[in-house]
Amino acid sequence: MRIFNWIGGLLLAWSAAGAEIHFNFGDYPEGVVPTNFQAVLAGGGQPGDWKILSTEVPPLLAPLTDKALDVTRRNVLAQTDADPTDERFPMLIFTGEKFRNFKFTTRFKIVSGVTEQMAGLVFRYQNASNYYVVRASALGNNVRFYKVVNGVRSDPIGSDLPVTAGIWYSLGVECEGNQINISFDGKPAMPALGDNSFPDGLIGFRTKSDAVCYFTDAMADYTPIVPNAQVIVNNILIARPRILDLQIYIAQTNGTTSAIGSKDSTKIGQLGTDAEANAIKDGTVSYLRDKGIDTIILPLHDRNGDFVGAVRVLLKSFFGETQENALNRARMIVGDIQKQVMSDQDLL
Repeated sequence: MRIFNWIGGLLLAWSAAGAEIHFNFGDYPEGVVPTNFQAVLAGGGQPGDWKILSTEVPPLLAPLTDKALDVTRRNVLAQTDADPTDERFPMLIFTGEKFRNFKFTTRFKIVSGVTEQMAGLVFRYQNASNYYVVRASALGNNVRFYKVVNGVRSDPIGSDLPVTAGIWYSLGVECEGNQINISFDGKPAMPALGDNSFPDGLIGFRTKSDAVCYFTDAMADYTPIVPNAQVIVNNILIARPRILDLQIYIAQTNGTTSAIGSKDSTKIGQLGTDAEANAIKDGTVSYLRDKGIDTIILPLHDRNGDFVGAVRVLLKSFFGETQENALNRARMIVGDIQKQVMSDQDLL
């Protein structure tokens, strides 16, 4: 069974096998930057001018009859700033999800450029100085892969392939562990690659120097990364199946808390209450009994004693149980979790 959800121009689909994100640039008005994207510049020169604009795009599939339209006018993602500065790399990074094992594809057209005519994909992006990239060059007639580590670009790897400005092509990257496969127009562009520099990261789009480029029909098919907090919750529930509910919360930069591990997977990302916030802030313990169910919120701390998370435990109370009994039961559960948390990174 596959479940679809629309979120601000993104079509998200979940199934037992994984998840998909369709970047529906046609859902945005002209002139805006798509939601959950951040413009980044590596190198020198002016920042990129990333925005939605309207242009003619051929269909993904060949027309069934000669009466069908060869092209339709659609909104696409464009990088339109033509600053010719050498070693200028405008990027637009999707910040809505981190990816480890995935397939990321797009159609692209190199519109113009004198210094350069390049369009590409960024993946397993950490920051503007650390990422992988695959790009197609119309001036060089090639497709190349390389990595950037601490701002230093590796020697390019790839093949000479015909790439012409003004023509729509497809470009794709597929990562599984440390294996990387690059495709161009649906065919392998080079032999499979292996690299361990970046195990996961963000994805996005990239151009170079004065290259003006369009992108459309972008999609990511991926296996969601399971936070370690969820693995911990799953293991605790196997050992203690009588727990009614269990969630682990962490603090967010905006001052709220959110669940990153839960017995009920639909609660992942759910905002916490003041009780979780106070547990992380100063170690406050909260207790509530209602209709025979004990709800206890306890803090999690790292090896230095700093509070890095909160645990919400729901237990069925028994006849004659005191508040202290319930707290001790919850403390035993949190103690099992605490053994696996030496730092905040152990929850991520």
